[in-house]
Amino acid sequence: MTSISLLRSSFRSLLRRPWQTGLMVMGIALGVAVVVAIDLANASAGRAFELSSQALVGRATHQLVGGPAGIPDSLYTALRVEQGVRSSAPVVEGMVLAVGLERQPLRVLGVDPLVDAPFRDHFGLAGVDFVDLARFYTDRQAVFVSPDMADRYGWRVGTTVEVQVGAHLETVRIAGTIPPREGGSSAALDNVLVMDVAAAQELLGQVGRLTRIDLILGPDEADVLRGRLPEGVRLVPAGEQTQTLGQLTEAFQLNLTALSLLALVVGMFLIYNTVMFSVVQRRPVLGTMRALGLTGGQLFGLVLAETAVVAAIGAAAGLGLGWLLGRGAVTLVSQTINDLYYVLAVREAPLRMATAVKGIALGLGAGLAGALLPALEAASVPPVTAMARSSLEARARRWIPWVAGTGVALLGLGSLLLVWARSSILTSLLALAGVVVGLALMVPAATVVLMRMAGPVMRRAAGALGTMAARSVVRSLSRTGIAIAALTVSVSATIGVSAMITSFRSTVANWLDLVLRADVYVSAPGPSGAQWGTNLPPDLVARLESVEGVAVVEPYRTVLVSSEFGEIQLTAVDGRRQRDAGLYRFARGTPEQIWAQVLDGAVIASEPLAYRAGLAPASASIRLETDRGPRTFPIAAVYYDYTAERGALIMTLETYHRYWDDVSLTSFGIFATPGQGLDDLAARMRRELGGTGLEVQVNRALRLEALRIFDRTFAITNALRLLAVVVAFIGMVSALMALQLERSRELATLQALGCTPGQLSRLTLMETGLMGTVSAVLSWPIGLALAAILVYVINLRSFGWSIRLQIEPGLFLQALAIGLAAALLAAIYPLHRLTRAEVAAGLRQE
Repeated sequence: MTSISLLRSSFRSLLRRPWQTGLMVMGIALGVAVVVAIDLANASAGRAFELSSQALVGRATHQLVGGPAGIPDSLYTALRVEQGVRSSAPVVEGMVLAVGLERQPLRVLGVDPLVDAPFRDHFGLAGVDFVDLARFYTDRQAVFVSPDMADRYGWRVGTTVEVQVGAHLETVRIAGTIPPREGGSSAALDNVLVMDVAAAQELLGQVGRLTRIDLILGPDEADVLRGRLPEGVRLVPAGEQTQTLGQLTEAFQLNLTALSLLALVVGMFLIYNTVMFSVVQRRPVLGTMRALGLTGGQLFGLVLAETAVVAAIGAAAGLGLGWLLGRGAVTLVSQTINDLYYVLAVREAPLRMATAVKGIALGLGAGLAGALLPALEAASVPPVTAMARSSLEARARRWIPWVAGTGVALLGLGSLLLVWARSSILTSLLALAGVVVGLALMVPAATVVLMRMAGPVMRRAAGALGTMAARSVVRSLSRTGIAIAALTVSVSATIGVSAMITSFRSTVANWLDLVLRADVYVSAPGPSGAQWGTNLPPDLVARLESVEGVAVVEPYRTVLVSSEFGEIQLTAVDGRRQRDAGLYRFARGTPEQIWAQVLDGAVIASEPLAYRAGLAPASASIRLETDRGPRTFPIAAVYYDYTAERGALIMTLETYHRYWDDVSLTSFGIFATPGQGLDDLAARMRRELGGTGLEVQVNRALRLEALRIFDRTFAITNALRLLAVVVAFIGMVSALMALQLERSRELATLQALGCTPGQLSRLTLMETGLMGTVSAVLSWPIGLALAAILVYVINLRSFGWSIRLQIEPGLFLQALAIGLAAALLAAIYPLHRLTRAEVAAGLRQE
């Protein structure tokens, strides 16, 4: 028999069983689609960030930067005139909100076109109309935008746009568009307003100051210039700050990718079940082929070849489905990045060649891995044995101790890796995978034990049918064991991830209750955090204090500062007020001793910073770049914080003003007089601040908004775990169809002996109910182990946050409901087939 004839026979078999082939295609397609969607979302966000960074940094090799208030523009003049550094360009940069576009964040970039051409092609303004360019210099409100941006918002030359800048509402006017250079991308300028540098200084309230000076220098020139810089000004490699921002999302994206692979792993269980189903169906045919001289190697290759074809079709379908899912995933991922890291506009989600190759490779790999054992089974069984279905289960029962032993070994190896990999996130995720797979391999053995325990209970509850149901699950363990393992992994992932999210949310909620002690908060609208760069005038304190019902106004200043560990968030506060209010929970030490040191010039470090940098209070210190040059600050304590993953420091406003020439503020906490209604106070404050566009929020509203952002952050996580359950559900359908086929003669005999269709339906439902119950029960300890690892290992190593594990009893009932629902729903189609089966046809088998 030639290879071509074998393949034709195999493909005819696949076409005769469209439902079975469709299940295998769907399992691979769903697994690949989830991975492709997440990869597409991560790649699109990364590409948007890369384009934005390239547009802003351009061909600069170095940058001169200062503190939060920037650097004096007189330095630029001295640089070009006195030191002769001609390859230099001034830049003013800041964020504003477009009021008429639902407060869409826009980046203002102030440049000097006469000197900017060597740095940025986009901003050389070549191809820009001369009249438009004249407006750029003469109109202090003039801005240039990309053509795509103008079309998207319906802007034309002369269109005015109202923007929120700190505590002011300003107006800019569209002067023209900047077409991308040949081979360039308009996406690089997405949501960027290009202005004359002097106009940008006025708009952003930075008159006399620059955000940075871009330079093109050789190594020797850089060394010479570094030695001539005034105090508080630093020469850094171009793109250093944007590179640091990009690194912030690496742990977040890696965890998403790991979770997406869960659906593919569950899909491998499905492939195993479906291919084994196919082998079981054709055992008599395969046995006949062996008897006619076909070798075991040829059968092995035949099973793998047909699986590869089906897996390739599934992977191709998964690419298309992944592209559709990816469009939604891009929105969720970019929203999370905007909420937690930096402002990013992602407009495109193209399916790139690297993602397509990755999806197809994973689909084929998962398909072939899932088909390996069934192929070995088909190749290794002697011809006579191959014609007897009972041999497969006999071999499966002999494998159980070996499979369970392998599971124990993987569990031990994974546990050791978790202890050994103290900081590596990737190694920790691989160790977690080893633990989960190891526990999954122990499921068949546990199923045998549980079914033996369930036998007497089922006999008392349902008589002979109950006993048959329990025995049937064990008797068909080659299919049921894999289906139960797949569903167990999916349900345990639901328990583990749900427990992690619940614990995290509870920890954050308790932390918010501790730190949100003010009655009302005033801030500029837009994303929170230092990356937004809000600058509010200090005279707002007096205006707020004048409002009736205000007892105390507490100002805060939050900025990004450079340290030996990269850029970190620094918040300056009223130290005495914070000490008296007890707003922080410290890892160790008494608040009185800690605040005494802070009032004396020390800082307190957030837990993520201390974990990442290995800082220990009482003996550690941190060096910060200030406007007075590098300064070292002792660390008085480590406090729990869930706002800044990059790490944060807190110091007093007095200390901050001592080392930084920055009097701007970021937000205010308002404490009301006793008996004052907060809603009435907030209304009076809004009237006082009318025309500034500042947000006034009462305590409870701010808390709810923080938790809403938290829930939005985990929306994509919930979607991924749901898809894993869907794939496991398909695997359960496949296992039940295999059982029905394999037991068709048995079921027909029972009908011939007087068993009614209703009794057979109850038998099938009891079997599926037992499988679902076993999956749920086994998922409880596995889910708890997964939750503990996620909370105490993965989360800590990824983000540096301590979370208190909190298990809600309802999670176990939820797992039981999911397991039973998935199993019972999976029984609908097999029951439909069972009720339509003919007794005579079943008895004629074999």
